[in-house]
Order: sequence, then structure tokens, then C-alpha cells
Amino acid sequence: MFTDQIRPGSVVYATAGKEQGGFYMVTEVGAGFVLIADGKHRPLERPKRKNLRHIRLTQTVWEPEGMSNKALRARLREYSAPGTAVTGGNRFV
Repeated sequence: MFTDQIRPGSVVYATAGKEQGGFYMVTEVGAGFVLIADGKHRPLERPKRKNLRHIRLTQTVWEPEGMSNKALRARLREYSAPGTAVTGGNRFV
């Protein structure tokens, strides 16, 4: 899988669960899971534990240090804006 490539700050796409279809930033990496946040439903202070099988890694990595929930929401909104929709193209690893 891609466990060696994923790290805090990686942008991922959720493929299963209540978060399905959304982009999130990884805040922490564990054995077989990651913690993800979107700044709104899942703020940085309360990230969601997600199984690695239920996410898809993108090529984008942001610096998570010092990022606020507001800044994270804005970056994810820009990242998933219409016209840049995911169609299985080169955004994914």
C-alpha cells in the first residue's frame, strides 16, 4: 500500500464511511490508520480515526504546523473546487 508515503499534512480522499467523497488532511499516522481533519466537522483538535483502506492518497502535502481550522477549511475548499473535481486523474498517488 502507500503507508511509506503518507505523513502528517498529506491530503487524502475518503472513500468510505460518513466522510466518503470529501478531502481531508492527515494530522497523525498510526499502524494501519490515520487521523484526519477538515476544519469544520472534524476540527484539528478532534480528528477522525480512519482505516488506511478507506482513504486514497493525493500528491498534495501541506505543512500542518500552525494551521488553523479556518485556514484548513479554506485550503480544502480551494482544493476541491468545481473544475478541479476528482475524476481519477493524476491527483492521486
